[in-house]
Amino acid sequence: MNYHDFKEEVIAYSKEIGIDKIGFASADVFSELKGRLIRQQENSYQSGFEKGTVEERTEPSRLLPGSQSIISIALAYPSKMKDAPKSKKGERRGIFARASWGRDYHDVLRDRLNKLGAYLQEHFPEVELKSMVDTGELSDRAVAERAGIGFSGKNCAIITPEFGSYVYLGEIVTNIPFPPDEPVDDSCGDCNICVDACPTGALVQGGQLNAQRCIAFLTQTKDFLPDEFRTKIGNRLYGCDTCQTVCPKNRKKDFHLHEEFEPDPEVVKPKLIPLLSISNRQFKETFGPISGSWRGKKPIQRNAILALGHYKDETAVDELIRLMNEDPRPVIRGTAAYSLGKIGNEDCYKAIKDAIIKEEDSKVIVEMEKGLEFELQ
Repeated sequence: MNYHDFKEEVIAYSKEIGIDKIGFASADVFSELKGRLIRQQENSYQSGFEKGTVEERTEPSRLLPGSQSIISIALAYPSKMKDAPKSKKGERRGIFARASWGRDYHDVLRDRLNKLGAYLQEHFPEVELKSMVDTGELSDRAVAERAGIGFSGKNCAIITPEFGSYVYLGEIVTNIPFPPDEPVDDSCGDCNICVDACPTGALVQGGQLNAQRCIAFLTQTKDFLPDEFRTKIGNRLYGCDTCQTVCPKNRKKDFHLHEEFEPDPEVVKPKLIPLLSISNRQFKETFGPISGSWRGKKPIQRNAILALGHYKDETAVDELIRLMNEDPRPVIRGTAAYSLGKIGNEDCYKAIKDAIIKEEDSKVIVEMEKGLEFELQ
C-alpha cells in the first residue's frame, strides 16, 4: 500500500465527516512528556483525574503493541454565546466554561473517531487501532503537538493557527505507518499574559500547571473548597476560561461549525437559586447532556452557593438557611453557612447561631464559625 496516498484519502474523508483538523504523528515514546509527568508527580501538581501510569501515558506501544502512528483530530467549538442572558440582582447566574457548552464533546469526538476507525478498517483489513478522547491514557495535547495540530501554549492548551485554543482533541493509535506531519512552531514568544492572569497562580510557569490550584479542577472537587480559592471562583460553576480568553491567539476566534456544540444559554448560564433545590432527576435531564455534569450535582450546587455569597444575594437567604438546616450533605450545609455569613444581614447571623447549637458535624461547625466571623469584620 502507498501510505502517503492513503493518508491523503483519510484526510479527505475526515473533512466529509466533520473533522476540522487532522494530523499524523509517530508512535514513538513521548520522552520529554515522561520527564515532565515525573516532575508533576514529585511536585504534587497532578489533579488525580489522570488515567494510567507514566509509562502508559507516554509509550503508545503499551496501549497497542505494534503501533506505528497516531492520528490526531481536532473539532472547533464556539467562544461566544448567542443571546446570553444577563445576570442581574435577584436573578444571579452562574457559568459553565466554554468547553462544556453544547453536547458532551466526548460523545461527539467518539462518533467522529468511530467513523474514522471504520474507514480505516474498510480500506486496511489488517488494521489495529485504539481510540481515546480526554479520558484515555495518552496526553491529547502531546499527541496533537507532535501531529502538527498546533503548539502547546503557555496556558497548557493546544493553540491552532485556525481556531486558537478553542478545540477538542482526540486520537487513534494504529499499526498503519502513516507518514508523520511536521509540528507547528511555538509562537507564544515573550507573551506571558495567561500566566499573569491566572486567578490562583496555577500556571507555575509557561507550560507547567499545578492542577491542585487550577479553578477548572477545583470546581470539580466534591469536598469543602479551600478557603483561599473561595473568593477566586466568582460565579463559575464548572471550569475556567481565563487563560484562554486573555490569550492574544484567541482574539476574534469564534467558530460555530457544529450544531452539537451550540450552547443552550439557560443550561450553561443558569440561574443560581433554582440550582439549590434541583432534584437528581431534574439535574440529569437538564445538565446530563453536557460534559460539566460528569461529577454530579453536588459540586455544582456547592459552587452555586459560593457564587451567591460572592454576589451577596439577599434573595437567596431563605434558601441558604433551608440548606444549612436541612440538607443531609455536610459540604452543602457548611458552605451554605459560610455564604450566609458573607451575605451578612441580621437574619443570616441569627440563623447561623441557631443552627450551630444543633449541628453535630465538626467540619460543618467550623464553616459556621467562619460564617460568623464576617459579623466581626
